[in-house]
Amino acid sequence: MLDSVTNVFKTVTQMGLALIALGVVLQILFPDALAFINADVAGNLINLISQFSGAGLIGLISAGIVVYLINNR
Repeated sequence: MLDSVTNVFKTVTQMGLALIALGVVLQILFPDALAFINADVAGNLINLISQFSGAGLIGLISAGIVVYLINNR
């Protein structure tokens, strides 16, 4: 039962990461074509990274934890 739930979360996480990557690539290649989505994927990602870097050591530790969790799926 727990393995099934874990697999569902892993699949959802992988799909989410793939959609984020696709959104960034599409926004770079076709900036005007994504007007129907009304979301700035690259801008939001840059803001997230700047928040991590602005938090100093705590931000570095948080970013390390996020990278660790993504890599150990």
